[in-house]
Amino acid sequence: MRNLFAKIILVSIMISLFAGCIQQAPAGNTTTPAPTAKASQELRLATTTSTCDTKLLDVLNKKFEETNNVKILTVCEGTGKAISTGELGAADVVMVHAVDSELKAVANGSFINRTYMMYNYFVIIGPVSDPAGIKNASNASDAFRRIAAKQAPFISRGDDSGTHKMEKSIWKAANITPAGTWYLSVGKGMGDTIITADTMEGYTLSDRGTYLAMKDKIKLRILFESDQKYLFNPYHVMAVNPSKFPNVKYDLSMKYIRYVLSPQGQDIIRNYGKDKYGEALFVPEEDAGNVTSP
Repeated sequence: MRNLFAKIILVSIMISLFAGCIQQAPAGNTTTPAPTAKASQELRLATTTSTCDTKLLDVLNKKFEETNNVKILTVCEGTGKAISTGELGAADVVMVHAVDSELKAVANGSFINRTYMMYNYFVIIGPVSDPAGIKNASNASDAFRRIAAKQAPFISRGDDSGTHKMEKSIWKAANITPAGTWYLSVGKGMGDTIITADTMEGYTLSDRGTYLAMKDKIKLRILFESDQKYLFNPYHVMAVNPSKFPNVKYDLSMKYIRYVLSPQGQDIIRNYGKDKYGEALFVPEEDAGNVTSP
């Protein structure tokens, strides 16, 4: 009997010790944790400064990001640099406006699916007094000749951008190599170049969209814009070639290209700026009609 009682006591002690080692789950922690939100993809876009200075991409890209759970990493630089960024495989897609340079980059295999998306026009802006008298010029090259003859201050972007390339082509058509204290190359984007020209009361070549976006902050005005041969300014978007750069996000790039050409994307372009500036800053390709691009 004594041995039986001792065994009962021993079993009771062991049960108590075992129960003490079991920890209860905290109250209220019985639900399954909520799933973590899927991380957004990243798309690298190299683009010209005018699409950034006008704030168009703030609106255009936001809608794509929200709809597709994508974060667009935008690098704003002159078109020449944007194309070079793509040629190094450091971007997935580029949005630029220098036709000859674009076609060369497509020919060397760096880009595919080059697509016309919108356009506007270049304009020559300057002080209201117009000391070089370019308001009466017959074409863009004549306007540049008048500026050079007067040696009125001219501020060049000097950054190998699409605007800079167009400027150089106009000087070439005018048979002039600009040089001297009147000609200043600043190596900056469109917005900074316009501010410099405004400070110096000089002339410069600008895309119409960036000028309109800055018009209320400067004294310069559009003095010449009637030359469709030299002042037509088309924008294209191109995917970096995955055959040359296997790590680029080609499928996502094509999704973005289809978006900017979609009715939704083209409608954003069509209406951007109307409420604030009284006119759209760009014309979508959908409305181009017979205004075509190479």
